[in-house]
Amino acid sequence: MASSHQASGIQAGRLAAADIADNFGDLHPAYDAHEAAVAADRCYFCYDAPCMTACPTSIDIPQFIREIQAGHPSSAAKTILDQNILGGMCARVCPTETLCEEACVREAAEGKPVEIGRLQRFATDTLMEKDVHPYSRAASTGKKVAVVGAGPAGLSAAHRLAMLGHDVVVYDAKAKAGGLNEFGIAAYKSTENFAAREVDWLLKIGGITMDYGKKLDAELSLDGLKSDYDAVFLSIGLAGVNALRAAGEDMDGVRDAVNFIEELRQAEDLSALPVGRNVVVIGGGMTAVDAAVQSKLLGAENVTIAYRRDRDAMGASRFEQDLAASKGVTLMFNVMPKAIHGDGAAAEIELEYTKVEDGRVSGTGETIRLAAEQVYKAIGQSLEGQPDAVELEGGKIMVDATGRTSVANVWAGGDCASGGEDLTVTAVAEGRDAAMDIHASLMG
Repeated sequence: MASSHQASGIQAGRLAAADIADNFGDLHPAYDAHEAAVAADRCYFCYDAPCMTACPTSIDIPQFIREIQAGHPSSAAKTILDQNILGGMCARVCPTETLCEEACVREAAEGKPVEIGRLQRFATDTLMEKDVHPYSRAASTGKKVAVVGAGPAGLSAAHRLAMLGHDVVVYDAKAKAGGLNEFGIAAYKSTENFAAREVDWLLKIGGITMDYGKKLDAELSLDGLKSDYDAVFLSIGLAGVNALRAAGEDMDGVRDAVNFIEELRQAEDLSALPVGRNVVVIGGGMTAVDAAVQSKLLGAENVTIAYRRDRDAMGASRFEQDLAASKGVTLMFNVMPKAIHGDGAAAEIELEYTKVEDGRVSGTGETIRLAAEQVYKAIGQSLEGQPDAVELEGGKIMVDATGRTSVANVWAGGDCASGGEDLTVTAVAEGRDAAMDIHASLMG
């Protein structure tokens, strides 16, 4: 394998290990206590706090910042975790710049919001370092709930259900929990194995059994789960990968961006990961930015994000776009893949310029070729298979406002469910709210 990589310009160790370690340091370094106090002092503690309305989990942001200001970061953490049990991870990966911080009155007045995300991290990290779990279980209800998928929605639902006294079994197809927090987010956003440490902390509530290597429709049937449990929560994510529909897509060097990020996140030694001299990422969302930036940090010389619409239509926030540009990534707009050229392995990608009319993208016939030994597909994912009898809507599991599916005693949330944005914080809210509805349903 190495020889074909070398021949095609894909190789490991483009940078020294020390440089790679430096490149993959924390994107937003943690506050110390003094920095947190200074940052908290900037909050106006608005009565009708727009930041709170902008938070998908409705965290009482002025309250937790006031608790930090008063010198009680652990109390602040409890305020956060009451609404968002994965508040530590969300503080790191949430696009705060387009949610709470964009709504901040300081942002409107001065163009510099209160750094809510970093304050949230300071509070939750302080509590987690004490190695105590601030929640205890209610008396046992004797009810059993199955959660399929150990990502943010599944973990959020499992914790809330366990806290309410139910016994929960969480199944996951992978060998460890965390979902996209563990496998799908850039390494510089979640350093020092934080995703796994947060799962360990969450499980201290008790009452949750983890069962790995079990996939719905393979090792698990929905009918079987329904007969064995009082309720089922599906949080299976989107494991299917959309096709480029371009000639040469099956060549060596062309792969899914999520798989690349997963490999990188699970790697013991980043300097051993092979990377091309020339990398092109197809897509415009957060995954595209994460794949492109990390290619650059591994030592790729030329990295390009190619997106079929204009900048304003891009799924990645302006902050993410600017981050990519600051790392030396080129952003190309209004281009789509036409063909990948090479002798069995990718060497060039041919892109066609596009126009958008009435919301529809079409090619103009004008093309450009870029050198590319690696092409990453970051064009969205799809539901893999259809769980028995569950109705779909827009390619996802159809749910109502509380997460109920078309099948009795089956709920769903996270990326696999209809409605909502595909964000960690949204998934946490959906898991929490479904758990409350499951509880109400089970307790009559």
